[in-house]
Amino acid sequence: MTGCKTGRVAVLLALIFLCNTGLADVKLPGLFNEQMVLQFGQELPFWGWAEPGEDVTVTIVATDAGKEKPDTATTVAAADGRWLVRLPARKKVVPVTVTVTGKNAFTFANVLVGDVWICSGQSNMEWPVSAAQNHQSEIAEANYPQIRIFKVERNTARAPATDVEGTWIACSPETVGDTSAVAYYFGRELHQKLKRPVGLIQAAFGGANCEAWTSQVALKSDEEFDQILVRGDRASSDPNQANNPNRASVLYNGMIAPLQPYAIKGTIWYQGETNAARAYQYRKLFPAMINDWRRNWGQGDFPFLFVQLANYVPDKASPDHPPEPEESTWAELREAQAKALALPKTGMAVTIDIGEPRDIHPRNKQEVGRRLALVALRGAYRQDVIASGPMLKAMRIVDREARIEFQAAADGLVSRGETLKGFAIAGADKKFVWATARIEGAQVVVSAPSVSEPVAVRYAWGDNPECNLFNSAGLPAVPFRTDNWPGITQQNR
Repeated sequence: MTGCKTGRVAVLLALIFLCNTGLADVKLPGLFNEQMVLQFGQELPFWGWAEPGEDVTVTIVATDAGKEKPDTATTVAAADGRWLVRLPARKKVVPVTVTVTGKNAFTFANVLVGDVWICSGQSNMEWPVSAAQNHQSEIAEANYPQIRIFKVERNTARAPATDVEGTWIACSPETVGDTSAVAYYFGRELHQKLKRPVGLIQAAFGGANCEAWTSQVALKSDEEFDQILVRGDRASSDPNQANNPNRASVLYNGMIAPLQPYAIKGTIWYQGETNAARAYQYRKLFPAMINDWRRNWGQGDFPFLFVQLANYVPDKASPDHPPEPEESTWAELREAQAKALALPKTGMAVTIDIGEPRDIHPRNKQEVGRRLALVALRGAYRQDVIASGPMLKAMRIVDREARIEFQAAADGLVSRGETLKGFAIAGADKKFVWATARIEGAQVVVSAPSVSEPVAVRYAWGDNPECNLFNSAGLPAVPFRTDNWPGITQQNR
């Protein structure tokens, strides 16, 4: 903490000097401070402000460098005072010292090199460790000085901001309670498995919709989003809506744009509840947001991993509770999320089995973080781990039965219970009825006496479906449908 205080004092002294002399000393965004984590193996951008024409030099050297030569980059502040340098990728995960010099100087001695992840979304990402499952014991045991957290303060902005409020802190029992539980458990799993520092930049806002996290440029590029922009303009012109986080682009402007182009490993994302009524639109909106972030970061297709919505809402239709299968906005949103897997370097953690029917905020964030970490280990780190439950591969009709073939079945399909539940089947009339289902090798065979000529099958299609198909690794099957019939959200914009 001493180094953190030193950094703040240095910034304060620089501001006092500026006021007294009129000279624009070097200033850094809030993201650059003591205890920060720099991304391993990637070019490192540093930026800030200074007097126009001022020379600015950034130097990075291993704290115990010995004879190691420092990495140094120098630039000249532009006419508007902005400057940016890019330093070579660090090839070792060892502590480093960063020095920034112009008319004044900053030195940050407690800096780690590791992997940096943006952790964003709405309230299930924001949900703190202190309100999650087993929080007392988890907090007491959270002594991980090589896990560093930067919590971006909530901020809405009509135009892209240049800075954020926040500071890097080391993970400890005194600091972890207010941290995103999903982010912490994800980061802890990676730290333990990879044996390297992890930086978590938490930028989440409860209740926020996807379009609030998407730039104006991206939203204006597709007429599909015209109504989103209209609603945003109306809300922004209403003084009573000044702090409404669900206006188009306001969270992207206030909490994401100022982080760019900080070098990162990737992003984890938990959002979608607020967009469920417009799930069909989310098929385009969510990929548009992912592509928007990647384009504006200028770092290529970095890994973008997300949580598929958990089960929620009590006592919906199930095989043991009539009426017949119902349509569901949440099921359609889960489908829209799964379709984003068509983008490169994306991954999805399925949580259809660990939600809470009467609480939109499931408390078991440990398993959410663990499953996200599995996806990261397999996709971002190329480790040979099982990261997904069974996923629909193909369906074929044989006599009166539908045979469903799966990928990601690991060593086999497993039913958690005496009989499989959650399968529904329909004929050409598009009327779904609950089906009987059985596992045969790598397939599930689905049928119903009242459907003599099956056409379509759905699994776990509901707000809170009763479903129990897993693979041998204990990961739940991804909800699916084989039909593409119009849903209940298709006309919603």
